[in-house]
Amino acid sequence: MEKNNHTVSQFILLGFTQDPMMQLILFVLFLMVYFFTLVGNITLIVLIFTHTRLHTPMYFFVGNLSFLDLWYSSVYIPKIMMTCVSADNSISFAGCVSQFFFSAGLAYSECYLLAAMAYDRYIAISNPLLYAQAMSRWLCVCLVGISYIGGFVNATILTSNTFTLNFCGDNIIDDFFCDVPPLVKLACNVKESYQEVLYFLLAANVITPTLLILASYLFIIASILRIRSVQGRLKAFSTCSSHLISVTLYFGSFLYIYSRPSSSYALERDKIISTFYTVLFPMLNPMIYSLRNTDVKEALKKLFKITS
Repeated sequence: MEKNNHTVSQFILLGFTQDPMMQLILFVLFLMVYFFTLVGNITLIVLIFTHTRLHTPMYFFVGNLSFLDLWYSSVYIPKIMMTCVSADNSISFAGCVSQFFFSAGLAYSECYLLAAMAYDRYIAISNPLLYAQAMSRWLCVCLVGISYIGGFVNATILTSNTFTLNFCGDNIIDDFFCDVPPLVKLACNVKESYQEVLYFLLAANVITPTLLILASYLFIIASILRIRSVQGRLKAFSTCSSHLISVTLYFGSFLYIYSRPSSSYALERDKIISTFYTVLFPMLNPMIYSLRNTDVKEALKKLFKITS
């Protein structure tokens, strides 16, 4: 490869392993994960759309989260499966840019959406009698719209800054998708201004939503403590348990990957961690929001009765 990134025509994705048997096993595993991701999220979206009992602000956000997860997993898994069964592990420069852009945009949008869901839970617990009025349809649509706009505007900033770097190493990406750590490893003379852009985007898209979520839960805890009965407190807390699990899993892995300076990137370790929030998390979300939710389970039973 030449030293200027404008001459790059493609990258090579190493994936997880070069062992043919392990590649076949991984192909089957990722195929199963993708199948359950599609079935779980599509089913949840259908349930929320068709059952009037689920036409509430909380489920409006959950439905949008499932839509994001469908799109999110489709950015990664088909390409991963292709690298497992094909001798050609290349991805074009334009394909790498596209995957990088949608990966960042969807990830940032999900961070904002999870923050909006935390605010929704705060309103539901602190002011249940005025919940429907406070979380109006217009406000919910605005919060979701802002999540998408904020996510993809910041993804544009990250993508434009990353792909104007000069790549002076090999064109081999030691990962299963085009991401910041492996691309930075290929770049030479990464300027301090690029690291500042990464920190700015981390603060705007990850740290800020995290702080908003923490603030919301502090107010939620204060509201729960004002409830006199133990049963009432447990019932109130159970309405946020699914969201709390989702936030912990997603932000925990996300912060681990992107909150460190580029000099400390360890690609083999980061590859395993990034698999969690890119591949497994979209599959787990429908389970988190359905297995612990009585309304969704009742809607699922009705759906099975109708289909049978």
